[in-house]
Amino acid sequence: MNNYEFFKVSISSGIAHVAFNRPEKSNAVNETGWRELKAIFEELDDTAEARVIILSGEGKNFCSGIDLQLLMTLQYQDLQCEGRKREKVRQRILYLQSTISAIEKCRKPVLAAIHGVCIGGGVDIVSACDMRYCSEDAYFSIREVDMGLVADIGTMERLPHLIGAGIMAELAYTGRNVNAREAREIGLVNRTYADKSSMMEGVTEIATMIAAKSPLVIRGIKENLLYARDHTVDESLNYVATWNAGMLISKDLMESFQAFMQKRRPVYDD
Repeated sequence: MNNYEFFKVSISSGIAHVAFNRPEKSNAVNETGWRELKAIFEELDDTAEARVIILSGEGKNFCSGIDLQLLMTLQYQDLQCEGRKREKVRQRILYLQSTISAIEKCRKPVLAAIHGVCIGGGVDIVSACDMRYCSEDAYFSIREVDMGLVADIGTMERLPHLIGAGIMAELAYTGRNVNAREAREIGLVNRTYADKSSMMEGVTEIATMIAAKSPLVIRGIKENLLYARDHTVDESLNYVATWNAGMLISKDLMESFQAFMQKRRPVYDD
């Protein structure tokens, strides 16, 4: 993997560990950070030995969202034409959206391990992950309402599929904090842990279980879960039938059968 300025990235035993690494700014994501985040997940999508990804944060917090200095650059005061200025703003928003979407589009499952602050853009990011886990000191907030803007890079579109429309509306309208216990109750996170250390141990254990499965099947599960989220039951049934018509007869299928018959752990190619 490339060296990144604001992220730590490593791969071991099929697990890619990606960590925000701007702790002095509570892992607020600046211009360079957004470019790096997109590049990391696009690279991991094409990195065979990375079967599953854990996303965490260095320091005291997971992610405090978009760096405020980056928001200030959206003014484009050097442009005199309002039409061109608005076009630039739209292009920048679409770019930030594409960065978040790179997490969702990555074919590998992404497990967010959240501690401390997860607000604003941090919520956008974890909403695009496949699973979310947090320590008891974590809290979440859709903070954009208090900054005078509508959240526009993923939270409004993804989070209602996780927590339901009513509670989503409440959090978006109020910007209030959601602690770890409530996050677990409303389905925002799968599980809570006493502290960051036990969380990372627990999340790594789950990631290890996933990494031991057929990578081809895991990628197919993610593809079909996302498709089913955005389509009807009939459309999704048709899609998975077509998927398995193309992917079912594989080396991994034979290895699974042989391992079961021989009472051993299956071994799959990346």
